[in-house]
Amino acid sequence: MNKEKIAVLVDSGTDLPTAYSQLPNVYTIPLQVIYKNQVYRDKIDITPEEVYKRLPEEIPSTSLPAGSEIAKVLTKIMTDGYEKIIAVAISSGLSGTYNVLRLLAEDTELEMFVLDTKNIGIAAGLQAIHAIELIDEGKSWHEISQQLEKDVPKTKIYFNVATLEYLQKGGRIGLVSSLIGTALRLFPTISCNENGIYYTVAKTRGRKKSLEHLLTLLKKDIGTHVRYRIAIAHGDALEEALWLKGLIEHTFPTVEKIFFDTISPALVVHTGPGLIGLGVQVLD
Repeated sequence: MNKEKIAVLVDSGTDLPTAYSQLPNVYTIPLQVIYKNQVYRDKIDITPEEVYKRLPEEIPSTSLPAGSEIAKVLTKIMTDGYEKIIAVAISSGLSGTYNVLRLLAEDTELEMFVLDTKNIGIAAGLQAIHAIELIDEGKSWHEISQQLEKDVPKTKIYFNVATLEYLQKGGRIGLVSSLIGTALRLFPTISCNENGIYYTVAKTRGRKKSLEHLLTLLKKDIGTHVRYRIAIAHGDALEEALWLKGLIEHTFPTVEKIFFDTISPALVVHTGPGLIGLGVQVLD
């Protein structure tokens, strides 16, 4: 049921799974991946594999969605007959997309609510999925907006990177210590704080132990909650991600759903190869 003709708008940094991004009432604005000689639209003109392949010769930068792309998508939404928008953006502490959409919301003819997820990647995508579900349940635009705001603290991201090099070069290091030495084999687990800025949750010796520690963090968030779902995202680390998926299935047999996918090209730029990320969303 979608009586109010509500569309969901996301930026590509939310890593919304394809099964949801291709729904008729879901629209995506692509971030930009910028090389010296060319600009690509995230997930449209370039793939994660292409970014990995070119990293040895050039580390690109990323930028907000182009104004022309945003205008094109908003026009498409109106043309398709939608009257209201729930926009879900990655953290305002990591990207300016939220602020751009918030300013556009003041000028567009459409009623538009913009959610600052305080999150990145699939954790932001989980919040977009919840918006889609609330629309399907027949909730009003106002009810959905209120519910999503309440749910921000109930959705978390945790990720491990093989190196901090790319976060440093991209200026996304946030509150993460850059002094972690590879010689000590200390791997940081990174999350977003209440302001949506990266910070170090834990430092674990050894890659395997650092990935296993992710489950400890999930247990703490899930606690005694009955309804929850988990998402796994990886950046050129399929074997480790599948191993972790098996651990999660064994450890959390009551999980409602496990999402599994790769990260977007724009996120590859800032994390490099070897990323493992977990998103968790509590629903009760």
